[in-house]
Amino acid sequence: MPAGRFREPVDGKVAGSARGTCTHTPLRVYCSAMRTRFAGMTDVGLMREHNEDNLLVMPEYHVVAVADGMGGHRSGDVASRLAVSTLSDFFSVTVGRDGTWPFPADPNLTEEENYVVTGLRLANRRIFDRSLKTMADFGMGTTIVTAMFDKNATRVTVGHVGDSRCYRIRGEKIQQLTRDHSLVSDALHMAPWMTEEEIRRLPPNVITRALGIREDVLVDLLTEETSPGDIYLLCSDGLSGLVSDNQMREIVNAAPSLDEACRVLIERANFHGGTDNITVVLARVEPEP
Repeated sequence: MPAGRFREPVDGKVAGSARGTCTHTPLRVYCSAMRTRFAGMTDVGLMREHNEDNLLVMPEYHVVAVADGMGGHRSGDVASRLAVSTLSDFFSVTVGRDGTWPFPADPNLTEEENYVVTGLRLANRRIFDRSLKTMADFGMGTTIVTAMFDKNATRVTVGHVGDSRCYRIRGEKIQQLTRDHSLVSDALHMAPWMTEEEIRRLPPNVITRALGIREDVLVDLLTEETSPGDIYLLCSDGLSGLVSDNQMREIVNAAPSLDEACRVLIERANFHGGTDNITVVLARVEPEP
């Protein structure tokens, strides 16, 4: 069974499988000892022939991830699958063990931040090396967003590369915690003087950072304190590009369970066209009983 202990749905792929800057088939719901509950789902959508998304849920290590492959043909699937399988292997070997790390730990980062950054850098290196071996895989890459909770679920670290996103739903508010590494987002961030017309002229789907494109990668990190009832939503742009933030919040808050929330979110994205593969992972922080 793939790492992450997920069965692979018929219509989608599910894997059970730089330095950091701090700044339709439902899957089983898991409950970890840290009082965090997880659910995830991936769907090919309505317009694509195959699914290039992959997800990772490892309750035993308090880790979740969503990867959105790119590169065309089957290469996108190869890249995203290699990303989550590398993360799975890395966390399995190193968390709570004296395993050898592929990169030196940064003393300025927390334990979870070092795990996330190192895992993503290792995944980047493996994808990059694989892309150099055959022409079929040359140029492949993947976006990814990863979240790791501490053992008591009082803190979460989010690392991402590309435009796969992480949101936090807290009561009636939803907040995007990651900033897309895309041409449009970078322009808004670094050139705020650009007019709306100038922004509209930019190509909308250009990714400026991804795993596997270069030998090393810069990982954006965010660490924050959690509150009981918080729900963290990780997704590919097949969801966030078709379903608004407020719609996602309303669906998650109204659903009787996390797996039902995943199902309805994907159903809504397909209702709006299903133009891309759709993947979502939910993590809810629950109070101690």
